[in-house]
Amino acid sequence: MNLPANLKYTKDHEWVSLEGDVATIGITDFAQKELGDIVYVEVESLDQTLDQDEVFGTVEAVKTVSDLFLPMAGEVIEFNENLETEPELVNSDPYGAGWMIKVKVADVAVFETLLTADQYKEIIGA
Repeated sequence: MNLPANLKYTKDHEWVSLEGDVATIGITDFAQKELGDIVYVEVESLDQTLDQDEVFGTVEAVKTVSDLFLPMAGEVIEFNENLETEPELVNSDPYGAGWMIKVKVADVAVFETLLTADQYKEIIGA
């Protein structure tokens, strides 16, 4: 199980990296394995300001559709457009080319309240 220690995680299986006040968000390696082959990523919240834990989009796999929850409140400023034609990037590189959105966060201090890799491992039983 790939869980980079420099990232933060949520109980809803999103990961977050923070650079200044911009967070990059995607789903974890565990989540993509549970979902299986991802066929579509939909984000309709671009340019919207959302609260923490609000749904920012959905990810569709062969057998299921899952909501994506925003780990930190802020404005969705970018969507990874590569996922429109290559949604499988979420499966092959969830922490790199498979990132989903970038958010200008309202409060960077919230980053420190998210789960560490070790805390997330406990949740998923890894």
